[in-house]
This record gives sequence, C-alpha cells and structure tokens, in this order.
Amino acid sequence: MQRLGASAVVLICVFMAYCMSASSEGGFRVDLTHVDSKGNFTKLQLLQRAALRSKHRMSRLVAKAALSTDSSSKSYQSPVHAGNGEFLMDLSIGTPSSPFLAILDTGSDLIWTQCKPCSQCFQQPTPMFDPSKSSTYSKLPCSSTLCQALPTSSCSTDCEYLYTYGDSSSTQGVLASETFTFGSSSASVSSIGFGCGDTNQGSGFSQASGLVGLGRGPLSLISQLKLGKFSYCLTSIDDSKKSPLLFGSLAELKDSATQSTPLVKNPSQPSFYYLTLKGITVGGSLLKIPSSTFAVNGDGTGGLIIDSGTSITYLEEAGYKQVKKAFLSQVKLPVADGSDVGLDLCFSMPSDTSSVEVPKLVLHFDGADLDLPGDNYMVLDSSTGLLCLTVMGSNGLSILGNFQQQNIQILYDIENEKLSFVPAKCENV
Repeated sequence: MQRLGASAVVLICVFMAYCMSASSEGGFRVDLTHVDSKGNFTKLQLLQRAALRSKHRMSRLVAKAALSTDSSSKSYQSPVHAGNGEFLMDLSIGTPSSPFLAILDTGSDLIWTQCKPCSQCFQQPTPMFDPSKSSTYSKLPCSSTLCQALPTSSCSTDCEYLYTYGDSSSTQGVLASETFTFGSSSASVSSIGFGCGDTNQGSGFSQASGLVGLGRGPLSLISQLKLGKFSYCLTSIDDSKKSPLLFGSLAELKDSATQSTPLVKNPSQPSFYYLTLKGITVGGSLLKIPSSTFAVNGDGTGGLIIDSGTSITYLEEAGYKQVKKAFLSQVKLPVADGSDVGLDLCFSMPSDTSSVEVPKLVLHFDGADLDLPGDNYMVLDSSTGLLCLTVMGSNGLSILGNFQQQNIQILYDIENEKLSFVPAKCENV
C-alpha cells in the first residue's frame, strides 16, 4: 500500500512551453509550465477542467479509430486531435519571426497555424502570421513529399489541405515551407513544412494559434527535424518548477533503472504511439484480465496508446471493471459521488484523517513494468475530502494519460521503435 498525504494534493494541470536552449550536438530543450496557473483556479477546479478536457479528447480519439475502419467513409481523414490540448509550445515562424503559440500533440502529425488573409479564423493569443511579410515563406508544390503524405489534399498549382474532426472543428489552407525558431533562443530550423490555414474553426483551438504534431508520420515536427527521438519529464502539478521537453541527443535516458517497451505500429492509426499492455496489478494481486483486452484488433480498433493530450488514463471497459472492483475491495473508505469532479470512482475521507493508504498500481507492458507512485493515480482534494481514482473506462481505445506520467522521464525513441521510462526528479533533468 502507498500513503497519500492530504497536504500533497494531486491535481491535473496543463502546460505551456516558454523557453528553449539549443545544443550543438543536434538537440534542444523546451521548458514547460502550467498553462492554467494564471487562471486563478482552485485545485478542485483544475481537476474538473482537466477531467472534462480528457473526456472530450478521448471521445474524439475513439471516434477517429472507429471511422478509420469504415471503408465507405471516403472523405474522412485523420483529425488533428487538438481537442483542448494539454500542452502549449512557444515558438516563432517566418523571417522576421512572428510568435506562434501552438498546441503540442503526440497524437497527430501536421504542423499548422492561422494565416492572413483569413476568411474564417478563431481568436488567438498571438498575432496572426502574415506570409506576405516573411522572406522565407514559400508554398509547397503538389509534387512535394509532404503534400503527398497528407491524408486529404487537393491540387491545382498549390498543395491544399483539409483536416477535420468528428465534430465541427477543422483547419484548411495551403501546405507551405517556413523557418521556425523555437522558444526564446536563436535556434532556427529552415524549410519546415506546415499548414497555413485561412479557414479554421473549433473551440478546442482558441487557447493557441495552431498546432505542432509530434506523431510518427512524415509531416510531424520530430520526423521533419530527423532527430529520431524526444523525451519529456512532467514535474508534480503542485510544483512550480519547470518540466523539460527534450529533442535529439538531449533526450537520452542515462539512468541504469531505465526500462523499455516496444512501440507498436497500427496501420489504421499510423500517427499514434501504441504500447502492449499485458496486465495490471492492484495491491498485491495480478488481475485476471485476458491479454487480448488491450490488444489492437484486426480491424484497427482497440489497443493502448500513450498520449500527451489526455490527462486521465482510460482502460477498455472489460479491464477497467476489474481495476475498479479491486480498488473498491482494497480501499477501506466509504464510496463517494465523483460526478461533480468528472471521475468515476471516488471515496470519502474522514475529516480527522490527514493521510490514507492506497493500493499499489502497476501496469505491466511488454518487457517493462510501470510501478506508479500513489500521487500519479489517486487524487486527494482536502477541500471536499474526496479521494478519486484518475482512471476510467472506455470502449474502442485505451489511453495512458499524462497524469500517470508525472515525475517520470519518458523517451520516445522513434529510430529504434521503443518507449523508455525511468522515475526522475524532473527539475534535475
């Protein structure tokens, strides 16, 4: 059992990249801070906001997985998955450079921002990019490799793209090439392909000026940089210290306790980072969940992805029911209603109790065991006395959320097709 102190209230937050340092060894660093920290939210409100964002994003991801298996849906193409975005990245675009605050997304590939002249655009926090004022802007031809990598495009002279969602959100424009400068440093990279959107709509975009995809496809930033790997380490959300996002040579994990598991490919969802979840232990018991529960099905549905844009972890319903049952039997507290928080399983803490024992939670991946600290899956809110499990059920797709990734450095090694992780003090990374 693990002890969860009332003073160490665990809450889900989102992050914003705010600075970067370049490396002569082919890597760079972005430091992340909580994006909701300026909103004057209570701790309970932060949890509610993150749970709601996770619910919306999970619904979109599951809908995408279902639609992609429908061969009759000829016009459907991969959504951008911005949702309400859990991370924001601060960078600049063009020459001279124009600030560009972007949603960071490991679940998609396309890099895009709103561009002038804009026929339909949402309000954004930074000035809209004007390609006519940049000396390094150029439209990509239809014959370009990146144009041909778009799930949906049309061509006359220019390469035009359209990215849509399961709802009414979309971005549309031309695929172009530009110089990107990362953070406040002078680290610039030329000839990055991106979507210059002049028709964009969707409430999930308004916190930023566009999106940077970090998925596995050729359009993503990590693929275009050809650095082969990136890692991040998220500090505890009640910690004011920065969380690093590292690219290239700086992303390496050097701790001897590092574990690794293969990154699985799903041809139906080529952008996602799939992992093989073989089993789950709650307390001292390995749950009797069939190994097929979290496997990718023949039609491309199912499976488990690791995702930066979802806070809560979602498990296929058949597996989640057993996890929930195990926590109900092992947590010796009255069950409480967590609907106001947006979570499924909560307990009521006695008012005179300052800490509580919670069962261990271990996720058994192919070749690696993720032994989670209590604060990474149980939320204790001292103002309401609620103790909630930040794991919920889903149908069609399982997601390892970023809440469970706190205080762990996670390396996406695309070159060697593996994901590695190790417990870390993120402020020291």
